Amino acid sequence: MPLSPQSKLATGTQGMISSAHPMATKVGLMILQRGGNAFDAAVAIAAALNVVEPMNSGIGGYGTILLYQARQRKCRFLNSSSRIPMNVESDRFRPPAPNFEANRRGAMAISTPGNVRGWQVLSEVYGNLPWADLLQPAIDLAQNGFAVTWALARDINRYFSSFPSHAQMIYSRNGRPLQTGELLVQDDLAHSLALIAREGPAVFYGGPLGQRIVSVVQASGGVLSLADLTHCKADWFEPLAITYRDHQIFTASPPATSFAALIRLGLMSQFNVKALDHNSAEYLHLFAEVTKHAYRCRLAYAADPDISKVPLEELLSTQYWQEVGSQLNMTQAVPFNVLLPTAESSPHTTHFVVADKEGNIVSATQTIGQMFGSRLMPPGTGIWMNNSLQYCTFEPKGNPMDAHPGRHKLSGDCPVIIFRDGYPIMALGTPGGHTIPQTVPQIIMNLLDFGMDMAEAIAQPRISFKEPDQILADPPLADATRTALAVKGHLIQEFADGLGNAHGLTLEYEQSAHPIRFSGAADPRGEGLAVGL
Repeated sequence: MPLSPQSKLATGTQGMISSAHPMATKVGLMILQRGGNAFDAAVAIAAALNVVEPMNSGIGGYGTILLYQARQRKCRFLNSSSRIPMNVESDRFRPPAPNFEANRRGAMAISTPGNVRGWQVLSEVYGNLPWADLLQPAIDLAQNGFAVTWALARDINRYFSSFPSHAQMIYSRNGRPLQTGELLVQDDLAHSLALIAREGPAVFYGGPLGQRIVSVVQASGGVLSLADLTHCKADWFEPLAITYRDHQIFTASPPATSFAALIRLGLMSQFNVKALDHNSAEYLHLFAEVTKHAYRCRLAYAADPDISKVPLEELLSTQYWQEVGSQLNMTQAVPFNVLLPTAESSPHTTHFVVADKEGNIVSATQTIGQMFGSRLMPPGTGIWMNNSLQYCTFEPKGNPMDAHPGRHKLSGDCPVIIFRDGYPIMALGTPGGHTIPQTVPQIIMNLLDFGMDMAEAIAQPRISFKEPDQILADPPLADATRTALAVKGHLIQEFADGLGNAHGLTLEYEQSAHPIRFSGAADPRGEGLAVGL
């Protein structure tokens, strides 16, 4: 796992951007320099990431966007995870259905892609610059090509054999997968982006581009329909918030399952975390036991808010945290008593943060599911379609996280904006599948309990519970700590690729409501870049 060339703190006075790829960060910076705001930059960054990180996010995917609009002093959650297709049959994803595991991987697992709707809403509601201007940098990157990075080369090589033949032609040279430093040109993706830039999102949501995609998906065994695309929209929800160490932690509300991260923080707030010493065996044992409980809560209570209400008043109450905290075993690991199929723990997905000179902020997580999504790319589009339904919970049948036709897709993303004294002072998030709502609290505790700056907080080793009984550990975690955790009954497994690929920024204010200084950091586990303006 090479370290990022930029794993230290970046600073600025007019804005800050951190994303998982240097070119996407520079695209966002260019938009800010041209008079765009954080919302314009977010659209441009997301589109650019589609080009330079095609394995992780894009037009064929979905996401979770938390934002702060400085003029209105309002934090909002924009859900672009969309809905499960109306014709889904969840029985096809569990035994005894033939090929049920393969169905979770391919065309049948494609859910309605909502990212472009999210980009559209950001632009129309809050943006300054024309829509086409926001997509043009991504179009240029796709047309002109760019040098393949080590991470992209690694992932192309890992999954090349599963690509359709027309995609193999895009990601190869002389019949072999592209290598680090070689040029990747994506003419088909450039054409799709140009269509969306010129004709608007409608060309994808029911127009000719969408019709072509639906035809290929259905011919490949999927159930995505033109009606699913036509009715797709990005929805506004009120975000969730709790108070932690005199700071207000805002994140996405249901249908996202980010509440599990807040439960973890709430339970940890009942202890003198700093006195346990950072990343000591005692500290990590406590967090492991706390995270198991929050995991149970997610399994028990996650739900589409259109169907049922998550009991957040109880789960996010001090009384509940005190009651649960008093029952935690402080010396020995307690077995996790809910057995499920092993959940995905990986860096798939992407996160970015951006803030502008007015104090507007976007913290966004976007994905296409697993690496290169469903591995279905409709010919001529350059678009990898997601396999979102892989992340449903199929046992027992009918549980709230099953693949229910027409319901909101329940995402595990956890973008965060942290407030103090009524103003946002930090924003952060990470990819990582089911590790996301475990990684985010650890970074927040590094910031607020241990006084680290954003670069330090993101770079520190972390752990993550993986059902039924494992604790994943970053490779840098001290051997003595691993041994001490094992003595307490934890089964430790090193996660060689590193847990997450986080990005974060901070804002500082003087007397006025306008920020005067920014700082930011990209995760050294990845190859991203934070740059200040």
